[in-house]
Amino acid sequence: MSMDAAPQPEVRSPSILPAVLSLFTSTSTLICCALPALLVTLGMGAVMAGLIETVPWITWLGKYKTITFSVAGVTLAAAGAWQWHARTLPCPADPAKARACARLRMAGWVMWGISVAFYSIGVFFAYFAAAIFF
Repeated sequence: MSMDAAPQPEVRSPSILPAVLSLFTSTSTLICCALPALLVTLGMGAVMAGLIETVPWITWLGKYKTITFSVAGVTLAAAGAWQWHARTLPCPADPAKARACARLRMAGWVMWGISVAFYSIGVFFAYFAAAIFF
């Protein structure tokens, strides 16, 4: 009877796709609410009007900001959960691949952190800034 060990599955680097998706969706919250507020506050209403003329879907994001923030929040939470889960996944034994794996993990955390910051800024301008400043 042979005592051959079962083949080990290949160790893969963690994916940064969830962090990229959360960055994309949280950026939409900035476009919907923070950018218009910034431009109008700086007296650039004409620039905002030209932007809406050029990119009309910006008004859709603002009109349906609850949907925009809900989708961004769910994506952000899922990306955070994935980052938390992936922190303990094994990296390859090869030193070069292990360094690349560690860099990918760090890049994922950085992107997720930027996403949280963008989302927070968007929430502030969408729901709180009008009550505080206007």
